[in-house]
Amino acid sequence: MKPIQMSIYEAPAQCYNIEEGEKDDSPWYQDILRYVKNREYPDQSEKIQHEKGDSLAVGYVSELWDFTRVSVAQNNLQELKEIWDQWDNEVRQLFYLNYGDLSYLLDMKVDKRLFRALAQFWNPAYSCFTFGKVDLVPTIEECTALLRCSKVQVDRIYSKVVNIPTFLKKLINITGMSEQWVTARIKQKGDSRCIPWKSLKDLILAHPDARKKVDVFALSIYGLILFPKILGHVDEAVTDLFDRLNKGVTPVPADKVSYQVFSESYSPLKEIVATSRRDDITEEKWMAIFQNLQEEDIEWRALWLLPDEILYRCGDFDWVPLLGIWGAVGYAPLLVLRQYRSRQFVPATQALAECEFSYKDDGYKRKAREMANAWNQTRRMKRLAVGPMTTSKYNEWRVRRINDNIPGLEIDRGAFARRPF
Repeated sequence: MKPIQMSIYEAPAQCYNIEEGEKDDSPWYQDILRYVKNREYPDQSEKIQHEKGDSLAVGYVSELWDFTRVSVAQNNLQELKEIWDQWDNEVRQLFYLNYGDLSYLLDMKVDKRLFRALAQFWNPAYSCFTFGKVDLVPTIEECTALLRCSKVQVDRIYSKVVNIPTFLKKLINITGMSEQWVTARIKQKGDSRCIPWKSLKDLILAHPDARKKVDVFALSIYGLILFPKILGHVDEAVTDLFDRLNKGVTPVPADKVSYQVFSESYSPLKEIVATSRRDDITEEKWMAIFQNLQEEDIEWRALWLLPDEILYRCGDFDWVPLLGIWGAVGYAPLLVLRQYRSRQFVPATQALAECEFSYKDDGYKRKAREMANAWNQTRRMKRLAVGPMTTSKYNEWRVRRINDNIPGLEIDRGAFARRPF
């Protein structure tokens, strides 16, 4: 075994490395390249931000709280858990092989008071959670590492296509059942078509094909936990995503991600679920905690996440557009570089606030095509960084920035969250 060589430096160190396989003439790429080669912090990024403008302008008055509602209703997962407990090791291994650590979500406890408080700090202008001077956002790398799903593929994302198979055909493909069986179980709930969990449960228990049994079980987790819309039912949009997932399209745009692995059985999600947490903190107390959150209170990088690369932009977007099953959002990885243990500088955010749209909006098809095409040209940077976490110009920009979340301790008790994607 070769010895490991380590060096200790008196001064902070910072190191980036960028893939140069394809030339990128954008200012952002040249800025980071300059930083790698010369160790000089670039001025161009601030200039671009100044020229394009911020996500929100001075004088903006938020209307967010006029239509924001937060709901903590959730499906009863007891029957799903009972089915999982009844399966032998062979069936469970088949599930792990095809769907990674998805089953651990069955044991994830949802603290409703925490959820309601956390939702108040969502900042749609920057597609992140904002707690005072701290911005945090779930990243692609984190989600991919948590699920550990073999179906996740690099640079292949879900996008809603125009000529998709009918709900009937998708369910036939997923369940392996006849047209007559599926037709009899499709329900209309308001403006949504769906299939009841009871029908899926009965099918899982009786299906003779182990692979189809596992597929329907995974579909139920996607529909009841990850993308719930109508209690006790799996929405049509979820079956579209799931049908294409089995064809090699991932619901999470994937990067090559490394995480702490001591053995093949190590699971970050399993460890998180098993970690005990207090459940006696009131909603008001959570609000106070979040409002007083300081930078030194944050564990900036998950211990199990050691990213080889950071996906930071797609196509002509200065950030990463994401297409979901009901609409689209975007997020700016360069806004939360500290989550990767990288030095935080001023990111480009212009138009980030306008990137969110529903598939019911006028002109959504054009916007969706633009986002999907942008994924044909992704930009990543490799990094390893220690030292100062922020630049002085970032701190100045952060103070001036106009946000779209100013929560108080008074909380509307009726609610549904404004981020249905």
